[in-house]
Amino acid sequence: MAAKKHGIKRKLLHAGGWQAAKRVAKMVPFGGTAIVVVLVGSDIRRKGVVNGLVNSGIDAIPFVGLAKNAVELFTGDLIRDKNGKRGN
Repeated sequence: MAAKKHGIKRKLLHAGGWQAAKRVAKMVPFGGTAIVVVLVGSDIRRKGVVNGLVNSGIDAIPFVGLAKNAVELFTGDLIRDKNGKRGN
């Protein structure tokens, strides 16, 4: 059978959907803490050890992480990545 090829729009929608799903999952007050623990490694890779741990620590605090992620939905990341880019 021929493999189904996905268009660029579909790939971008899928990748963007995953980023949005991670942000929404982190915003759940107490279940979000478990999600943050699972995603701490990706934060450390993107932001460095100190900034990644600080970002994950803030996200893990139930209502503080909710407020931080709500702001980040509109402004992008508050703590910059290692390469200096803001955003997803």
